[in-house]
Amino acid sequence: MIDFEGAIGRLLIVLTYVAVTLLVIGVALLVAHGLSPLSGGPRLDLARLPTDIAALAPQGFLWLGLLAVIATPITRVVAAAIGYGRTGDRAMVLVAVAILAVIALSVTSAIVTA
Repeated sequence: MIDFEGAIGRLLIVLTYVAVTLLVIGVALLVAHGLSPLSGGPRLDLARLPTDIAALAPQGFLWLGLLAVIATPITRVVAAAIGYGRTGDRAMVLVAVAILAVIALSVTSAIVTA
């Protein structure tokens, strides 16, 4: 039997390191380009993200790092739902799914009202 909690913990650690690394690269590129992190920046455009990363544009690394930061706790909830599903704990699966529904509703609300 796989140590599910240990595997989730390792996954979260890796995601956290990836997020921090991307943010550090983005800030370093800002400094290298003579830009201030406080001056604001472009809106998130998922279609431009690969192009920005390939061009070593600071905003690409910053947005990808922020998305990784946001994805980390969501990944934990998804993993918990899977783990509880494997053990047959339906009540906790429902709780995890409800949490994901609240997150999805929040994101949808933010997109609609933006």
